[in-house]
Amino acid sequence: MGNTYDHIFMVGNVLVSPDILTVKFCCDLDKCHGQCCVEGDAGAPVTLDETMEIENVLDAVWGDLSASGQSVIDRQGVAYTDEEGELVTSIVSGKDCVFTCYEHDCCLCALERSYRNGKTGFVKPISCSLYPIRVKDFGNGTCGINYHRWRICADARKKGEELDLPLYKFLKEPLIRRFGREWYEELCEVADELTRLQIDR
Repeated sequence: MGNTYDHIFMVGNVLVSPDILTVKFCCDLDKCHGQCCVEGDAGAPVTLDETMEIENVLDAVWGDLSASGQSVIDRQGVAYTDEEGELVTSIVSGKDCVFTCYEHDCCLCALERSYRNGKTGFVKPISCSLYPIRVKDFGNGTCGINYHRWRICADARKKGEELDLPLYKFLKEPLIRRFGREWYEELCEVADELTRLQIDR
């Protein structure tokens, strides 16, 4: 379960949980093996635009998908509406995202792998790139970002502590992709101010 928006900061039109600035985090695939693409009971949140982007690159990634994933996509498409009315990527047997693929016992994203190999121009849904940050739309142009704490990310928190790497710095690129560089620079200023206040105490 994620944390609530207590003592939040406002950066532009985004409500920011303080955990985004203070939690240390760095994914450690050697330890977790990409379990965030497998664990859970629903797919990754996607927008309609992202769904169309995925459909456009489907041929390029098709060969990397499991037979089960291909079957699910043939039957219901790349995304579906979950019990909460949210559009999410399709999943296999209530578990794996249909776009998971495996390499040396590590779960990878077929969409991202095709992008890294220069085959497509679409990375993956922004909700995946931002995880463990989750975005909630409040309407009227306002949204909130919150840190989602999950047991399978314990090694990522440990590695983040060892590297002294705050979550917002680890996710610099996806945060810029979602909110823009100017917004991210303002977020960094807020983080620096918070650090100064803690030092002065």
